[in-house]
Order: sequence, then structure tokens, then C-alpha cells
Amino acid sequence: MTTLFGYFRSSAAYRVRIALNLKGLDYDQVPVNLVKSEQRGGDHLARNPQGLVPSLVLDDSTVVNQSLAICEYLDEVYPMPALLPVNALARARVRALAQLVACDIHPLNNLRVLKYLVGELGTDETAKLAWYRHWVTEGFAALETTLATDPSSGDFCHGNTPTLADICLIPQVYNAERFECDLAAYPTIQRIAAHCRSLPAFTKAAPEVQPDAG
Repeated sequence: MTTLFGYFRSSAAYRVRIALNLKGLDYDQVPVNLVKSEQRGGDHLARNPQGLVPSLVLDDSTVVNQSLAICEYLDEVYPMPALLPVNALARARVRALAQLVACDIHPLNNLRVLKYLVGELGTDETAKLAWYRHWVTEGFAALETTLATDPSSGDFCHGNTPTLADICLIPQVYNAERFECDLAAYPTIQRIAAHCRSLPAFTKAAPEVQPDAG
């Protein structure tokens, strides 16, 4: 059995849950509570020396870390339905959209950064929220323009089937909503997010329905 070590609100773990669900794969979940710093415990550090989630443990005890690497691994081992298009240029576009979220927005706003801002730098709640919303605005403005002006966009970020780009987008939209970011300026993002959320693979991956959400 494949086991996913993650946290219900982790954007990165959320991505992997979506990918696993889209592939129709069975998996167990083991929660790693980031708020309680369980990711810094010895057992988890043995799986992931960075002390991050997610970690995907395969049947032979092999560990795969980093959400995008896990998603692409799943796509290579279980090729249908594909998370990346066949055409090389289309694959590059999907990866660029995914990385805009996963590499440029998310790292600035994840829990360890917010905790450092507050705990080490003495940032108050107002300044922390301003930081968070600034980087969402910067990233979503660029993403909205890209999606709205490129004919390759469809029901999803690329065409009419979900891809790695949507897998990255939905967790970021969830977090933006949780931090009460104003998304009115991003109608294309909102449209795509609504369509994704109508699919069982996405709804089953939502943070609020995970076993550690209670």
C-alpha cells in the first residue's frame, strides 16, 4: 500500500492527494502535524531530511519527496489519465503554470515562513497578512493574465482535462480564500477553480474532509 505522509492544510500534500485521486490510486494517509512541529521529529526526518511534507512511501519502503516530483513520478508510472500533455511545448506551458504557483507564490507564504515572520522577526498579525496577500496578488495577477489571454486555456488551466497546473492551482486558491484574499480581479482563476472543485478527485482531496482535519 502506498502511504502519504502529509498535513491536511499543506498545499503540497493537497497537490499529491489530487494527483493520487485523479489516477484512481488507493493510498493510506499518516498525518504529520505541522503546527505541533511533528515534521521535525526523528521518524519524519528519516523520511524527509528537510522536515517537510509530503512524503510518499511506496510498497517497497522507497520514499519520494517534493510534491511536483511525486506528481510527475505518478504520471510516469501510471500514465493514464495524463497529468501532462503529449506535446513538448504544451508540457512546458503546464509546468510553467504549475511552477508559478509552487515555486513563486507558495514558498513565500507557507507555514514555516509565516511562523518565522512572527516568531523570529516579531511581525504582527496585520503585517503577516499584508505579506501573505501581497505575494498572492503578485502571483495571481500574472497567472490570471496568462490564463485569460492564452487560447490554450480551457475548462482547466490547459485545455479541457485537468493537469499538473490545476493540481497546483486549487490548493493555492484554497489558501488564498482562507487568508481572505480578494479574488475578484481573477475571474479566470475563479472559473477554473470552480470547475475543478466540481470533480470528485478534487473534492476528495479538500483539506476539510481529510482524517486529520478534525
